[in-house]
Amino acid sequence: MTPQIDIVIPVYNEGSNILPTLGALACKVKTPARVLICYDFDEDDTLPAIHGNPGVHAGLEVAFIRNRVRGAHGAVMAGFASSTAPIVVAYPADDDFNAGIIDSMAAMVRDGCDVVCASRFLPGGKMEGCPWLKATLVRTAAFTLNRVAALPTRDPTSGFRMFSRRVIEQIEIESDQGFCYSIELLVKAHRLGWRIGEVPAVWFERQRGTSRFRVMKWLPHYLRWFRYAFATTFLRRSPQTVPMKSRQI
Repeated sequence: MTPQIDIVIPVYNEGSNILPTLGALACKVKTPARVLICYDFDEDDTLPAIHGNPGVHAGLEVAFIRNRVRGAHGAVMAGFASSTAPIVVAYPADDDFNAGIIDSMAAMVRDGCDVVCASRFLPGGKMEGCPWLKATLVRTAAFTLNRVAALPTRDPTSGFRMFSRRVIEQIEIESDQGFCYSIELLVKAHRLGWRIGEVPAVWFERQRGTSRFRVMKWLPHYLRWFRYAFATTFLRRSPQTVPMKSRQI
């Protein structure tokens, strides 16, 4: 069956996390889907974990994508470039608790949304165990962008986000650090007037492996798109799109 959703999962030695995540996706996602495992190097312990336990993700198509550029950003870009489904979602390798919302997110895309945010700050969502500095930055950014810049989501900085095909193909990604691409696509879609939706999601601080989220390193890159969001609201700049073929990955 042709996949309707490509689930892009960037990995870096996620052997201790990936099997519960794939198991949850195989069990709870009813829309035909394909998982794209995007990795930097052949020695990554995620790969033998998946190859050695095929029964865990039985019925779920899994493809392996070797990244052209190392790092979290390069992994996601490799996944987007390899995706073909009408719906694409960036999904964390250690998330075995949100698989059940992917079908409802996909339904919103089919209903006309171009971006669907998995929101920790909607009723029914939550964020637990987050280090205080990261939690403070995330909550402050979320409040400011939603309430002041009028960005139509309560959780604009989450990397767990679903996109329509036209977002992937028509909006140029200028970011080159970490997960900044996610807020970039969000604020650019907003400037274009494309529909943005959100559903409640939960987030727990990872218990196994090492997080690749680098707050202080990526903060200046995030601030660029904060300014973009405010400019959209208060200056009303003209929308701009660039075809995917012009990107450098």
